[in-house]
Amino acid sequence: MPQMSERAVIVGAGLTALRGAEAMRAAGFSGPLTIVGDEPYRPYDRPPLSKHVLTGATPADATTLPGSLGLDADWLLGCPATGLDRQARAVRLADGRTLSYDRLLIATGTRARPWPNPHEGRLAGVFTLRGRDDAAALRQALAADPRRVLVIGGGFIGCEVASLCRQLGLAVTLVEPGPTPLARVLGRTVGAFIGAIHAGHGVDLRCGSEVEWLEDEHGRLVRAHLVDGTRIEADLAVVALGAVRNTEWLEGSGLSADPGGVDCDARGYAVDTDGTADPRIAAAGDVARFPHPLYDGRRVALEHWSQAVAQGIHAGRLLAGAVPEGPYAELPTFWSTQGDLVVKSAGLTEGADAVAITQGDPTSGRFVALYGREGRCIAAVSVDSARWLPAHAELVAARAPFPPRGGATDRPKEIEIFAPDFP
Repeated sequence: MPQMSERAVIVGAGLTALRGAEAMRAAGFSGPLTIVGDEPYRPYDRPPLSKHVLTGATPADATTLPGSLGLDADWLLGCPATGLDRQARAVRLADGRTLSYDRLLIATGTRARPWPNPHEGRLAGVFTLRGRDDAAALRQALAADPRRVLVIGGGFIGCEVASLCRQLGLAVTLVEPGPTPLARVLGRTVGAFIGAIHAGHGVDLRCGSEVEWLEDEHGRLVRAHLVDGTRIEADLAVVALGAVRNTEWLEGSGLSADPGGVDCDARGYAVDTDGTADPRIAAAGDVARFPHPLYDGRRVALEHWSQAVAQGIHAGRLLAGAVPEGPYAELPTFWSTQGDLVVKSAGLTEGADAVAITQGDPTSGRFVALYGREGRCIAAVSVDSARWLPAHAELVAARAPFPPRGGATDRPKEIEIFAPDFP
């Protein structure tokens, strides 16, 4: 067990950091604890940023997570970490200070991937959505009644923003290079069902298209030019091109880290470039890349709220000396609210070679899709059918045979197997 004189540092001040700090204290760590964050805010909840904050129902500054105010910790906020010296056991900060540590939790998460042209990305009317300030600024812009919103990227955030625009009565065009929205995550087959629902709600979908450049007048966005020569008049654009993991500050530390994440062993300790675990350092949340036993030890990095909580707690206990007997094996779960459409998932669809509609009917907008790989269930996705998801999650956790056997209420008598058709 760590001694009372030992010092713990958590780099990152989001949900994972908070749950990790709480878990360290609960597991008996009583030494000094410092939490470092690049934003000036205590940990806040991110899911409302693309939903309730953008509608104006919840102010951006009302998303602070409970628990942070009473936590016994020193907070260094608005001051990002810039380096890690493992030999000296010290974290370097942007203001020139260093923090010594005996236990270190890396929870630096991700940032929004910017528009590739920096000049165009800085135009008035061009936004990304990741942090509290992003959401507050975008809310103000949406409330100004833009004539058309352009959403660049048809992933979960892009679909959420497009749906929200329709809720607000705004004209919105979503441009996605793939064949359907969410095709990279769910495959073209299921993505097409979800795309049809969005189109039915009035979203102007431009799949198989790509924005080449953004045009401005006097520094403000006025239109977008697509690769095929099409022009879209828009005075507000949301760039939703995914996330970048915050690992640059670890360069030169000897840890195995790259833009795909910080590598961990099965227990959660960070590993160096030789594959040796550092028992003083753990990584958790969006930035952690770890071997998942449910997927034959394939290394995964997950950007899920539930993952941030579960892995943060796991890492906090680990650093406090409560070493688990087995590997970290939490079943990945995720949800996305897109207007009145709720998409939830259990497991990982990557690598699926088959998909089946096992409950409901896609034409009704309510269904469950079960994904298989080499004859085993690996993931399930529910669309406005959350009550059916727990039973499917059990199939995934048990690596049950695919397609599922036996009858179930409302299950089609003849389950048709499709190719997921990932791009």
